[in-house]
Amino acid sequence: MKNSILKMAIIAVSLSPVWAAEDFKLPINLDKLAERAKESVDVTLDSSMLQLASGFLSRDDPDEAQVKKMIGKLKGIYVRSFEFDKEGQYSMNDVQAIRAQLKGPNWSRIVGVKSIKGENTEVYLLKNGDQIGGIVLLDAEPKELTIVHVDGPISPEELSRLGGHMGIPNMGKEKKRTRRESGTPDAKEDERDDEQAEK
Repeated sequence: MKNSILKMAIIAVSLSPVWAAEDFKLPINLDKLAERAKESVDVTLDSSMLQLASGFLSRDDPDEAQVKKMIGKLKGIYVRSFEFDKEGQYSMNDVQAIRAQLKGPNWSRIVGVKSIKGENTEVYLLKNGDQIGGIVLLDAEPKELTIVHVDGPISPEELSRLGGHMGIPNMGKEKKRTRRESGTPDAKEDERDDEQAEK
């Protein structure tokens, strides 16, 4: 289901009204989750760091060249991702500080997906004039929590293409493919879901 989330967001972008720019900050309280997580990712790249990082991308590689072009116009990329051994290691209250910022008039939730498995994904869009000013992605699963904030002009489609680069996690089919290669229990669950979807 997640592989269609960003496609839905692309359609929603064209229907979104125009807002003024508004700052967004990842709350400090997320740091405490790293103490409970078996694995955590903390990426903080402002515009100067993005330019430095882009210097390591090859212009000869089509994929890397495309990523290099996209990040050249961004102000920053911020990622917090936590993976836990068991369920119940975090609560949705841990992300309320984020949702509170995204309830302002300058932000709009363009995608909201909930599943019976406890997987919840939300995509929020900021418009700055006739340009997209930023995107925030919240992805909450029973044993995993990911927040991605891209500050600057970017579309949901471009966000999908950035998956696997600059600390931005893969989404949808690419995320499942990575799980299968790792051979984790989640990979077997993904395979069962795919088999049921094909029936």
